[in-house]
Amino acid sequence: MKKLLNEPVDYVDETLAGLTAAHPEYYRLYGDTGRVVARATETAEGKVGIVTGGGSGHLPVFTGYVGKGLLDACAIGDVFASPSAEQMADALRVADRGAGVLRLYGNYGGDVMNFDMAGDLVDFEDIQCTTVLLADDVASASLEEREKRRGVAGMVYAFKTAGAAAEAGQDLTAVTAVAQKTADACRSIGVALGPCTVPQAGKPTFTIADDEMEIGMGIHGEPGMRRGKLLPADDIANEMMDRLLEDQALSSGDRVSVMVNSLGATPPEELYILYRTVQARLEATGASIFMPLVGRYATSMEMSGVSFTVCKLDDELEALLQAPCDCAFWRVG
Repeated sequence: MKKLLNEPVDYVDETLAGLTAAHPEYYRLYGDTGRVVARATETAEGKVGIVTGGGSGHLPVFTGYVGKGLLDACAIGDVFASPSAEQMADALRVADRGAGVLRLYGNYGGDVMNFDMAGDLVDFEDIQCTTVLLADDVASASLEEREKRRGVAGMVYAFKTAGAAAEAGQDLTAVTAVAQKTADACRSIGVALGPCTVPQAGKPTFTIADDEMEIGMGIHGEPGMRRGKLLPADDIANEMMDRLLEDQALSSGDRVSVMVNSLGATPPEELYILYRTVQARLEATGASIFMPLVGRYATSMEMSGVSFTVCKLDDELEALLQAPCDCAFWRVG
């Protein structure tokens, strides 16, 4: 393992200390364990809170998207590990301004279990909670069993639209409906070229030959749909778009936003090479592209690879997507 760290056990806490020290205008630590990141200043009474949570190692997801027009708080666990129920409950407490809190996170067993327990803990404190799970990874289950899919980069779109709705003063029912609509509108798929190393494990999450790739691999190294020889960029992009368009057909007049996302090690130059094909494939359906996102939005440590997310828009989602937001990693307006 060759990383810029001190003791592996301190990796997450030192990351959060550095994050909040570098960006005090956006972030502060909350709670006894120091594993909850909240907005630097409290929001107004009566605003719906939005909370997420999950394992470290995915910056800007999860903690990076705490900010105006986005999230109110985030509970963060060890690398690729769920936060505890008490840490999630602390995030719900700091986000509550009397109008209830939306729990908005990816469909992973540990996170679901702990967020459910966290909801039970704060229920006694009269904090009303709703839940929306992101399940956008088309490689992880069939369309017929979509509820079993993993949540990946599509959650970034849900953070943005739900955050904008909450900032505009919509109530908990409306904010939850926006988040669910966005979750339902998103489809994602990834390709891995090389692994990452979890500091406390000290070894790669998976092995893959130098001349191989794996279509559909999950962000923690979960098995994908197909492993084979590394193909040219256009062929990889076309295969990934085939999978997405099979799952969510598009036609003339449709509007979409598309994210071409580095999983960590893939540089911007290669993302733009891929975007050429993504744009061509989407425009060939007759759909128009609104606010494309190309960069590092949801990573997996230093994994080499990329994910594509297509979010199908309507008037409401398009307006919420272009509403102002501000955090250390993303600014709109």
